[in-house]
Amino acid sequence: MYAASVWAEASNKISVQKQLNAVQRGFAQKISKSYRTVSLHAAMVLAGLLPLDLRIKEQAQLYEIKRGRPVNNLPADRKIESRISFMEFIHPSLSDGISYSCLDDLSPENIEKNKIEGNVIYTDGSKIEGKVGAAVSVWKSGAEIKFMKLKLEPYCSVFQAEMCALEKATGWILKQKDDRYCILSDSRSSLDLIKSGNVSHPLAYNIRRNIRAVRDQGRSVELFWIKAHVGIEGNERADALAKEAALFSKKAPDYSAFPTSYAKRVIRNDTPQNWQKRYTDGSTASTTKIFLPDVHSAYKIIRDIKINPIMTQ
Repeated sequence: MYAASVWAEASNKISVQKQLNAVQRGFAQKISKSYRTVSLHAAMVLAGLLPLDLRIKEQAQLYEIKRGRPVNNLPADRKIESRISFMEFIHPSLSDGISYSCLDDLSPENIEKNKIEGNVIYTDGSKIEGKVGAAVSVWKSGAEIKFMKLKLEPYCSVFQAEMCALEKATGWILKQKDDRYCILSDSRSSLDLIKSGNVSHPLAYNIRRNIRAVRDQGRSVELFWIKAHVGIEGNERADALAKEAALFSKKAPDYSAFPTSYAKRVIRNDTPQNWQKRYTDGSTASTTKIFLPDVHSAYKIIRDIKINPIMTQ
């Protein structure tokens, strides 16, 4: 499906669909371990595949969305989370060495060993009852001195919420004057992304930029991963604040860009329905329809069993 956005319109032509079907039928038969006489629709249902022309249209729609063009069923006044251009990446020779340490707990030994002192900042993100929130909790000398709650659009992911909290924390640090800050997060995927070199994710890019700016001032920002829900007071507080932000905040969203995963999910919603109509109205696969009348249910069944030639026949 290379460059599908260029030739997606051509897939509406019957002649092109026949060529795509001819290619896909052979693969579907091999995947389903069926004979060469098995029809296209039967083989595709048994193989758990979608028609190629429908997949091509999905890819073309995703391309349009990434270019900022409006598509049905997606928020018209919201933009996709766009990647940072490689032209903005830091030069490899100027590597900033941003990394993180893992903590099993906050025992006195770990605190002393990792010099967790000064301003200790906990971040967390939460998605609950279809709503999304994030929070930052700042502690000093064992007491909370500040907290910040962030609201995200319902279609945002927990990962985005975690990243928003980290961005908020590093942005706040940039405006402060103290010499040392320790950020503790239970999102390892977020920390892994921040640790990686030239990242194109916009939130990770902003976080790294904030950390570099703080360090350029001669101040220290250290990142730590901690386990979630193990009784760490600051982490539990950040988790509670994130849930409050998700459930009760009435303010405008602090972050509204929708992730690529959401766009893919919306695009995919229509595809099974179109495939079901094509499968039901088709004149072939009559025996298969007796056992597997619904393509969505068929996929769940096929996924959980091991297909063999005897079963297929």
